[in-house]
Amino acid sequence: MREYLLTLCVTAAVTYLLTGPVRKFAIVAGAMPEIRARDVHREPTPRLGGIAMFFGLCAGLLVADHLTNLSEVFKNSNEPRALLSGAALIWLIGVLDDKFEIDALIKLGGQMIAAGVMVMQGLTILWLPIPFVGNVALTQWQGTLLTVALVVITINAVNFVDGLDGLAAGMVCIAAAAFFLYAYRIWYSYGIEAAAPATLFSAILMGMCIGFLPHNMHPARIFMGDSGSMLIGLVLSAGAISITGQVDPDALQLFLKSEKAAVHSTVPVYIPLLLPLTIIAVPTADLVLAIVRRTWKGQSPFAADRGHLHHRLLEIGHSHSRAVLIMYFWSALIAFGALAYSVNSASMWIVLGIVFLSAVGLVLLLLPRFTPRAPRWAEYLVPPRYRRRRAAVEPVVVLAEECRDPRPPVVAGVSGVNGATAVGARSRLLDGRKAESSR
Repeated sequence: MREYLLTLCVTAAVTYLLTGPVRKFAIVAGAMPEIRARDVHREPTPRLGGIAMFFGLCAGLLVADHLTNLSEVFKNSNEPRALLSGAALIWLIGVLDDKFEIDALIKLGGQMIAAGVMVMQGLTILWLPIPFVGNVALTQWQGTLLTVALVVITINAVNFVDGLDGLAAGMVCIAAAAFFLYAYRIWYSYGIEAAAPATLFSAILMGMCIGFLPHNMHPARIFMGDSGSMLIGLVLSAGAISITGQVDPDALQLFLKSEKAAVHSTVPVYIPLLLPLTIIAVPTADLVLAIVRRTWKGQSPFAADRGHLHHRLLEIGHSHSRAVLIMYFWSALIAFGALAYSVNSASMWIVLGIVFLSAVGLVLLLLPRFTPRAPRWAEYLVPPRYRRRRAAVEPVVVLAEECRDPRPPVVAGVSGVNGATAVGARSRLLDGRKAESSR
């Protein structure tokens, strides 16, 4: 665990320290696109944050290769090299897209090629544990197609959700944390060395996101761009592929008990089929809804719009920061809920806890529709939006005789006198009937 934590810290430090210089480079290189109709930020912000994240990935793999225990991962498996090859290719495509706006179909082809590169070097799904069927071996073509599909879906799901400051990096960090705990349990508790690469990938992915988040939280100073979103999506899918299709379920020795006990004990075997989907459940749901919505309107599935989940949260009335936190909450609930269920599927407390937290999440989601008001004695302890509205102040009429001013009276509090116009010098109209705004 110490070596995993060291790798995580080095990755986070390198990513954090390089993001500042990368931001200056992005400004000089002109990677600051104009604000589009679907964007929520108001000032041009540089992209190319994926450059710092990629070098953080390289630093994490380099450090892990020189550690006593983690170096065995590189000796016994070719998966780290496969990950680095696919990550370099997808990162290069993302950098070009951040600068020159590559066509969506070209990016899709690049994603498939990057997945194919990883398959050629051994990072592929070899078998699937299917409930009530058992361990099903896959042919080479079946494993290749399933691997490519999982990589492409994960990359685009993360890319679709990258619409608010800190949203994609935070959600992927939460997913990587849940996946790290699951993979570490399989590797440490059951002594299965084949789960070590997935554990390493998850630790490095957490470091990449943690190092980039301080620069990307609202208001963001730099965006990760496609070079970052596609990169972290590929790393996340690589860990899921490694532990799903490389770890032999028979090695867990869960089928030696009674039939009833075997049903509960084999849950950790089937969770890898679901966990890669649960950790990206929110981005995947956003991806599916976007494709259905655009196809229904007769648009291309790759056409951009403002119908994503985070856009809907803003339309409901949530602030930018609250919308991001709500997406964090649901991602953590789904990912860690699946993780807890895999540890003890027979516990009713876990199910009740998930149901209770889901109810809390729904209340938070609908909070702008039912904004509570604090009692008057507690108004100064809560934000202004939760305070009761005070009674309207009666208009104060300043008589010309009292102020010895021959000009006609001015009524304070009427419409048209607000903001900056209420404090500066304002021309007086001789006729009160002409005081209405001409705009």
